[in-house]
Amino acid sequence: MVASKEIKCLEKSRVELSVKVDKEFVKKEYDELLAKYSKTAHIKGFRPGKVPASVLERKFGDSLVNEAGFNVIEKSLQEALLDVEKKPLPYVTPALKDEENLKLALDKDIEYTVEYDTFPEVELGEYKGVEIEVPKVVIKDSDVERELDKYREQNAIVTEKKGTNGKVAKDNVITINYVEVDADDKEVTGTKRDDFTFTVGTGYNYYKLDDDVIGMKKEEEKIIEKEYAPDFEYKDLAGRKVRIKVKVTSIKKKELPEITDELAQDINEKFKTKEDLIEDVKKRLDGVTDMKLTDDKKRAIMEKIIESTKVDPPQAMIDNQINTMWTNFIYRFGGDEKQVEKMLAMEGKSKDDLAKEWEGEALRAVKSQIIIAQISKAEKIEATEEDIEEEIKTEAGRSGMKVEEFKEYVKENNMNEYFKIGIIDRKTYDFLIKNAKIKKGAEIKYLDFLHKA
Repeated sequence: MVASKEIKCLEKSRVELSVKVDKEFVKKEYDELLAKYSKTAHIKGFRPGKVPASVLERKFGDSLVNEAGFNVIEKSLQEALLDVEKKPLPYVTPALKDEENLKLALDKDIEYTVEYDTFPEVELGEYKGVEIEVPKVVIKDSDVERELDKYREQNAIVTEKKGTNGKVAKDNVITINYVEVDADDKEVTGTKRDDFTFTVGTGYNYYKLDDDVIGMKKEEEKIIEKEYAPDFEYKDLAGRKVRIKVKVTSIKKKELPEITDELAQDINEKFKTKEDLIEDVKKRLDGVTDMKLTDDKKRAIMEKIIESTKVDPPQAMIDNQINTMWTNFIYRFGGDEKQVEKMLAMEGKSKDDLAKEWEGEALRAVKSQIIIAQISKAEKIEATEEDIEEEIKTEAGRSGMKVEEFKEYVKENNMNEYFKIGIIDRKTYDFLIKNAKIKKGAEIKYLDFLHKA
């Protein structure tokens, strides 16, 4: 069908493919369409399946030619792409150039051009022996104590404060009714909230009333005047002066238990003594540290390789990565797309705003994916059947499914390739870390390390 084709490379890994198709194929497609519609067309005055071809041509001639022409373009494009080296990315549809000026006729060859994004050329930089520096993370007894305090919080006994000591203090759990009021103390519609509970000092309340309610008694009511900074986290309050009427309806204090053998056993039956619990906390902190150190090593190594690698990803790859980030963003919030967009609107943002913010991160992610693919290919790093089997067993355990059930799930959802790519990526990063020159940096506290960018 394809008489000739020519490929031209454009900027940013974009390709222009020009194709020529002999006119005989257009005529053949046209005749087949005419025969099909003669059998199926419903035209007044003729029985179904008995419409003469000449009537269809008089009534729909130009439309039939166009339909035949575009059918030929679609079929010939599929044929033309079979043996070209630079194929379209799997999530890209080639775009027909100058479609509005394309003239289709039965007595002329079809000549058309499409553009599409393809996988970019890569000049891989040095990836063995990359020099990086990682900090020495110091885990202190205070870090262990902080984790133990979380268990104490979870097992705290909450009791009502009574008598002369029944005043709001830091760390008390209080329930309040609140509403905004104007200068005449009239309630502002839509701002009222009853039975709102929070722990004083956490800041987990809209108006940030923690310091303002300290010292109040149960059933006490007062008007609190607040002035919010222009860059306040909630845009509805930013730069405003607000009067809030607050009534305390409940004050409770938390009594934290001591870490004992009994408490350790209550937390998890695998612990026999409080020393078992403490040892588990230490191992967990070590595990978190090792995991983040590994991530930091991956990131640092990849940054160095990106610097020395020449690659210009097409926009389609970046857009696809941003779409993935958007999908993950929605998933993390546990809502649907409309709910997330509504939430963003309340903060004065939109999906497009996030996409612009994510462009740099998306570009880096795309370059990393391309580089990892090139290195795994160069080093012949593969995922064996045993690797995939072990991965499936691990994921089955995490999901709570039996291995055979999870295997069936993987098969039904065509996830084998997903596991394969994940394994290759992981093994390739392991290879890079093993072959890197890693120098120990300065000491850093556990919490500082955990929260650093």
